[in-house]
Amino acid sequence: MSKKLEQLDMEYVDAIMIIDHTGKIVYSVRYNPRFDDESKLEDFKDIIDKNILEVYPTLDVEESTIINCLKHGIPKYEDNQVFYDYKGRVYNTQNLTLPIIKSGKILGAIEISKDITRIEELSDKNKKSIQIPSKENNKNNRIIAKYNFEDILTKNEEMKENIHKCKMVANSISSVLVYGETGTGKELFVQSIHNYSCRKNKPFIAQNCAALPESLFESILFGSVKGAFTGAIDKAGLFEQANGGTLFLDEINSMPINLQAKLLRVLQDGYVRRVGDSKDRKVDVRIMAAMNEEPMEALDKGHIREDLLYRLNVVSIKLVPLRERKEDISLYVNLFIKQYNQKLDKNVSGISKEVERLFYEYNWPGNVRELQHIIEASINMVDKGLIEVRHLPIYLSENIENRDLKDNIDEVKPLNEAIEELEKRMIINSLKKTDGNISKASNYLSIPRQTLHYKINKYNIGVNKYVK
Repeated sequence: MSKKLEQLDMEYVDAIMIIDHTGKIVYSVRYNPRFDDESKLEDFKDIIDKNILEVYPTLDVEESTIINCLKHGIPKYEDNQVFYDYKGRVYNTQNLTLPIIKSGKILGAIEISKDITRIEELSDKNKKSIQIPSKENNKNNRIIAKYNFEDILTKNEEMKENIHKCKMVANSISSVLVYGETGTGKELFVQSIHNYSCRKNKPFIAQNCAALPESLFESILFGSVKGAFTGAIDKAGLFEQANGGTLFLDEINSMPINLQAKLLRVLQDGYVRRVGDSKDRKVDVRIMAAMNEEPMEALDKGHIREDLLYRLNVVSIKLVPLRERKEDISLYVNLFIKQYNQKLDKNVSGISKEVERLFYEYNWPGNVRELQHIIEASINMVDKGLIEVRHLPIYLSENIENRDLKDNIDEVKPLNEAIEELEKRMIINSLKKTDGNISKASNYLSIPRQTLHYKINKYNIGVNKYVK
């Protein structure tokens, strides 16, 4: 990344922009001598709190460096991005974009840009020659579904069952709904289904529904015709771009309710109508959707229409959070250490016993993505050997200090009482994990079914409340 900074030449940076996790601009400043004196130094107060796609309406959501950085949580560099702003001014920029991440969660992104547009390109006669890349004439703009089922590492039986289930429905035309907490790998599963299906050589289009303003959502989803609204151009929507392939709608529960009805109609009829158009267009698209909350919870909160939920939830895949499959932690630790050793030119061999103990006791609110960022941050702090507690991000190393302090002041209990409390807690956790299935819980605990029955009665544990 240091080489990218050198390429950008920080001495001549023209703009800095910060957006939050929804795509809303929270800070923007641009100095550009190409414009008139009043525009040379702009703080862009009038665009603060607006979505980035409202300010730059021709920005391609699939190619935008800042939107992709926000979506995937990884740094982006682009040496030639062309777009117009809401005033009709053209930009050709070099961009370096970095995610803003805390506790494994992507909070936003910051982008620094250098304007490389030649001044003569702004003249009226030459401005028309600058073309905004479109999906119709640039196949490289399609998102590549790069993940396969072989990329999903797990020892967890429930996750293995999810993989088996996904493979069974890969060639189906039915919609798929994947749900789970942030960082559990929803897009990993969706891309794997696409690449396992007969549509694998067709387009894969992904869109985060939370990153788009309601005013632009319909035109991005269904397309637009020139003159339909201010700044509208003839452009295919996501459905047309994904024709023959897969359209992945992430955070579907963030889509405006009024648009959910229009989406439902397309799913039922297979036709889309561009905004401002009078004709319908036939599309063959398989829909896969994802959300970061339980479907019934989203329904109760009014985040999703009941009819749309049932239309999408033909096949449902529930992903298990990392805190409930800690047997996978060692797999991911080894994977990420290997990856970041190569990327950062380090020689880290593993994690210390104390770090391992902390990882297994930690609750992982950011799931696998948080673990990945912790490994990356830690490897930056050590050249070789083991990752120690002192190398961890501050918030995590403080966690172990607070835990040790609590352990020191806890009341000392008789050993048999402490063992019984631990045993009861483990049985309850296994019943939660297996939805009250005693046979599965006994396998998970590696004890006979009869023994588990005895202990359930001994500790007066109500099994029925864990059955779903």
